[in-house]
Amino acid sequence: MTLQSNVPSGPIEKRWEKHKFDLKLVNPANKRKYNVLVVGSGLAGASAAASLAELGYNVKCFCFQDSPRRAHSIAAQGGINAAKNYQNDGDSVQRLFYDTVKGGDFRARESNVHRLAELSVNIIDQCVAQGVPFAREYGGLLANRSFGGAQVSRTFYAKGQTGQQLLLGAYQALSRQIGLGRVKMYNRTEMLDLVVEDGRARGIIVRDLITGKVSAHSGHAVVLATGGYGNVFYLSTNAMGSNVTAAWRAHKKGAFFANPCYTQIHPTCIPVSGDYQSKLTLMSESLRNDGRVWVPKKKGDARNPADIPEAERDYYLERKYPSFGNLVPRDIASRAAKMVCDEGLGVGPGGLGVYLDFKDAIHRLSEAGVRDRYGNLFHMYEKITGDNPYKTPMRIYPAVHYTMGGLWVDYNLMSNLPGLFVLGEANFSDHGANRLGASALMQGLADGYFVIPYTIGQYLAQTGHDPVSAESPEFVKAEKEQAEKINQFLSIDGKRSVDSFHKELGQLCWEYCGMARSDGGLKKAIKRVGELRDEFWKNVRVTGQNGEFNQELEKAGRVADFLEFGELMMRDALHREESCGGHFREEHQTPEGEALRHDDKFSYVAAWEFKGVDKEHTLHKEKLEFEFVHLAQRSYK
Repeated sequence: MTLQSNVPSGPIEKRWEKHKFDLKLVNPANKRKYNVLVVGSGLAGASAAASLAELGYNVKCFCFQDSPRRAHSIAAQGGINAAKNYQNDGDSVQRLFYDTVKGGDFRARESNVHRLAELSVNIIDQCVAQGVPFAREYGGLLANRSFGGAQVSRTFYAKGQTGQQLLLGAYQALSRQIGLGRVKMYNRTEMLDLVVEDGRARGIIVRDLITGKVSAHSGHAVVLATGGYGNVFYLSTNAMGSNVTAAWRAHKKGAFFANPCYTQIHPTCIPVSGDYQSKLTLMSESLRNDGRVWVPKKKGDARNPADIPEAERDYYLERKYPSFGNLVPRDIASRAAKMVCDEGLGVGPGGLGVYLDFKDAIHRLSEAGVRDRYGNLFHMYEKITGDNPYKTPMRIYPAVHYTMGGLWVDYNLMSNLPGLFVLGEANFSDHGANRLGASALMQGLADGYFVIPYTIGQYLAQTGHDPVSAESPEFVKAEKEQAEKINQFLSIDGKRSVDSFHKELGQLCWEYCGMARSDGGLKKAIKRVGELRDEFWKNVRVTGQNGEFNQELEKAGRVADFLEFGELMMRDALHREESCGGHFREEHQTPEGEALRHDDKFSYVAAWEFKGVDKEHTLHKEKLEFEFVHLAQRSYK
């Protein structure tokens, strides 16, 4: 099969406008005849559901939390990028486009990235109109700050809670449509399967997480906005409920999974403190604006950081990357932290930590000035660690944070499976092998507010609006299969808990497919994951019953999917014999320890087709063409 990206031709700065004009339209009266299912209600899902309902479509929105306000989008702290150039420091749509392509180590589709940069300016206007309380300068203008991978200030923020404020904006837009009866909301409802009829996505099978009831919902199109798969690593900055299930079940029904090995390690997280932990805490990348990262120059230096003089400190990011300093992209900052810790220079328990020091910022801005910018983040750090970061440096270490891989989509955000659209972190499209900070919120809202309202019409206008029945044989079969799978989980009655399998899988992923990967390590891990999956289906113990609120049963389904997905992630990492962005193969690095790409062999999107649990996936390649950004080895020096 040849993957059709459906990218328009012509000058890149005019492609989106031209494409919008060329798209087929659905007239207002006909929009009321279409039913659209939106799975997920975070930034991408809520904005999409609200926008599609505003246009006149009948929308059903599904959320596995008790409210869309609990979506993991609220955890985004530092900000959202937009090429407004309010600081008059040389920013532009072209520069944001360039920074994003370069930051992704030249493994993203140029046309999608340029569209994202164009739409960034509209997102800020939309959110301000909704009342999102962005930080402002003294004169009332919106404030900006710097983020990794850029030498301009383009990040709009609301203290350290930008994601939460943006989500509340999208949620109020969604709530308005719910009140008008244009969106029917299904809280505490999890998607279990995608229903495909005649080669098109036509509906979903869901389970009510309170009653256990399995039911079917039909529609003319399905929109997945279900986030990323970072929790395959068990320990990550993701909410505990974040999972791969919706995307993976769609994958098993024919949607290709693209670049699963591209996972992002965030450099600014609170280090692991013990085996009891089930998740990690992110400290915003915005802290690297004013905080300086360092380690002692002497191995095993256990002195209080305040007692270590300047001459005995190694500000290693500033030393290695003088042009960007502490604002290098996340993948580079993470690997640099790992390298100094591997050399025995790390601080804290186990030597797995580096200092993030605000002494100079407090001297320059005053403690009150720093508190005004980062107060809630400092408060959170002190509550978790017991240390006052105004008095002593924070200790940080890299952790899994975001996933650049996801279901393959074309320029219209439709997967290779007609009728299935994928938005936000659930798709692969905009970030390549590494995401720049403050771009996740940008992509989620661009997809939901400004892309899908146009592109879904192109598909619907070609399909007709005859009713789709949830009583067809395909729906009945899918519903029956999911009910049987639930009963299978409950009947195994083994000896091991669901969490024990998840934890072992996560340790394998982190050790062999985390910040560094190697041929031998990946092959070892793939073999063990296969054994672990076999044991899961023989020896897992799921307590409780189906007809009740049963979180062990929820987790069992998600971990079963992680066990299958984890192997694909590792196989993708094994096949990509190069280093790029967050994918760092030890066999492919420069003498200085930087990622070494092989553009002649791997300048493509790897899209995997499911063939069966015990069968090899089939690899399809979408070649990446770089017409407007010159391919070059990344340098932030």
